[in-house]
Amino acid sequence: MTIYEAIIGMEVHIELKTKSKMFCGCSADFFGAPPNTHTCPVCLSLPGSLPVINQQAVAYTAMTGLALGSQINLHNVFARKNYFYPDLPKGYQISQYELPLCTGGQLDLNVKGTQKRVRITRVHLEEDTGKLTHVSGGSLVDLNRAGVPLMEIVSEADIHSADEAYAYVSKLRQIVRYLGVSSGDMEKGAMRCEVNLSLKPVDSNVWGTKVEVKNLNSFKAVRGAIAYEIERQTEVLQAGGQVEQVTMGWDESAGKTVLQRSKEEAHDYRYFPEPDLPPLNLSADWVAGLQVDLPELPAVKMARYVDEWGLLPKDAELLTESRERAEYFEAVVTAGKISPKSAANWIIGEAFRLL
Repeated sequence: MTIYEAIIGMEVHIELKTKSKMFCGCSADFFGAPPNTHTCPVCLSLPGSLPVINQQAVAYTAMTGLALGSQINLHNVFARKNYFYPDLPKGYQISQYELPLCTGGQLDLNVKGTQKRVRITRVHLEEDTGKLTHVSGGSLVDLNRAGVPLMEIVSEADIHSADEAYAYVSKLRQIVRYLGVSSGDMEKGAMRCEVNLSLKPVDSNVWGTKVEVKNLNSFKAVRGAIAYEIERQTEVLQAGGQVEQVTMGWDESAGKTVLQRSKEEAHDYRYFPEPDLPPLNLSADWVAGLQVDLPELPAVKMARYVDEWGLLPKDAELLTESRERAEYFEAVVTAGKISPKSAANWIIGEAFRLL
């Protein structure tokens, strides 16, 4: 019987925590607001309206790229991604394609005690879409979210299991929270994942047909969808069938992937440079300033706790899980004038017990 290996690449969309939208002055703090109250001629795409780039969104995306070891491209271009859907008033989405803000990079993971590196293909900026609510007899559209800055992080196909994918998205969320560029709250839609998955025989370099699983909005969904899709495709191949190139969704209640779109219905987005925006040219000094202002990242902080303060790796990992927790730990060490080990033992043993 043929043994198969999963080949997985991920696209993670992260809403940036800016005050205003990507190309207009509307408030980006839309969660819980009455429908269609955070809109203007730009995000409604009314005739004559023109977009203006949000500098803070560019900075946040560049910071994320720097944290991932990406190259920040000083010359990058916005592009129109053309498709029609009710939650997209313009009939196209302003995104980036051939010349994104960030290229390359990597993310190092600890997956159940094993070190794993996932390469980053690109990190680019785009605008979010509106939100549809389906009701009896029709659908309602809320455009409060339309135009909110969205950062897309695309990985190479270096992931091979549901556990590795879970570790990858968990680490990404930890980093964007450390940087303060996003809440990363998946339950509010601030972080959404898409998976591209195929199988290949373990003794072959030929990849199988790719299946895309879209709109995974929880870590549980990421893990469950990948595990199910690996099992589904394995059963198809072992029965002598062929995996079809399709787009699937995840049915949480049924615990399985469901068909959304076949290959024949796949989009051709016909990207071309956005004519209403000039190329975005950044200065090397501006990027260097962002690099200087980056906070100490969790992997560096954890290594310092182990190497300089003598903490156990598992304790250092717990204490660096969030930036707030790490800052509290360091404040206890400083204020109490006690050893880092004693402070760590007290926080993990006593403070955590009361939380």
